Amino acid sequence: MGKEMTNRTASIKRDTNETKIQVSLDLDGTGKSNLNSGIPFLDHMLDQIARHGVMDIEVKANGDLEIDAHHTVEDIGITLGQVFTKALADKKGIRRYGHAYVPLDEALSRVVIDCSGRPGLEYSVDFPRDKIGDFDTELFYEFFQGFVNHAMISMHIDNLRGRNAHHIIETIFKAFGRALRMAVEPDPRMQGALPSTKGKL
Repeated sequence: MGKEMTNRTASIKRDTNETKIQVSLDLDGTGKSNLNSGIPFLDHMLDQIARHGVMDIEVKANGDLEIDAHHTVEDIGITLGQVFTKALADKKGIRRYGHAYVPLDEALSRVVIDCSGRPGLEYSVDFPRDKIGDFDTELFYEFFQGFVNHAMISMHIDNLRGRNAHHIIETIFKAFGRALRMAVEPDPRMQGALPSTKGKL
């Protein structure tokens, strides 16, 4: 099976004047989560990443929610991206690319990932309404942009169809978790090599 990957775990604490955030990640976990972002709907979505990515995620956040959720959502995305980079380490032996289509009733979304070392986000999602409960749907873009910039990955997110905003974003987070899982899992045929002709990712 080639070189075994061990200890793909990391924790990061990130403090700013606007937020104080702690994130822990185990890429080879069992899908457990311990989430306290202060934003229940975001916790629900982060749980989808853990469950469908089969990775363990802990998030503790104390943000300026009295102003709005923007700083907290974006900074959680940033910190999750930082901890992902740290846990993934040298990327040797991984599949590198991952993709997933996920349906939920009338909604269908696709996420495609390349652990390329080059951050880039293509985000094609039109929500039928501006809020899901009290949560501004525009903040999902900020979350994923923060993640991509600090995880150093290229990611395409496309909602292919859907009428229900909750269904749309849930398919995106489930597909994100599954695509991430595929991209970082060990490829036995790589024998621990780096999946790049450049010799660097």
